[in-house]
Amino acid sequence: MKVPIIPDNETERLCSLYNLAILDTAPEQRYDYIPEKVKSYFNVPIALISLVDCERQWFKSSQGLDATETSREISFCGHAINQNGVYMVNDTFEDERFSDNPLVIGEPFIRFYAGAPIKSDEGYSIGTLCIIDTSPRILTENDQVLLREFADMVERELNVPDETRN
Repeated sequence: MKVPIIPDNETERLCSLYNLAILDTAPEQRYDYIPEKVKSYFNVPIALISLVDCERQWFKSSQGLDATETSREISFCGHAINQNGVYMVNDTFEDERFSDNPLVIGEPFIRFYAGAPIKSDEGYSIGTLCIIDTSPRILTENDQVLLREFADMVERELNVPDETRN
């Protein structure tokens, strides 16, 4: 298993995440709505809004998974935040970075992962909107564009100040 690389801008990235004051907050329909739609559209068992903290990834929305967080060391999203585009692992069994990952060889038995980075207003990758399947898959270019567009929706919601919401 390969542990995610810590970005060079980690201090600024974490500061940007913490300024949102969203970690460890209660579930909210305005966030749950997007992963619910993504899960249905892509016909996957799991869709998440994952925010990558210092030592963990925390799920603001977890559709199809009972966990609220996992260690950053075993997270797929920890890898995805280091990318500009959609990060995909088509078959975890065939990928040496993940083939022995505890989330692959144990619950939830991840075989496919795709995550689109979520950025703060300052431009730091603070997490992902991701989809997970227990079977290998390949996303089309159009599907990747759509996942990115859904992630853009999450970004807009995260970056709207509370006092401007109706």
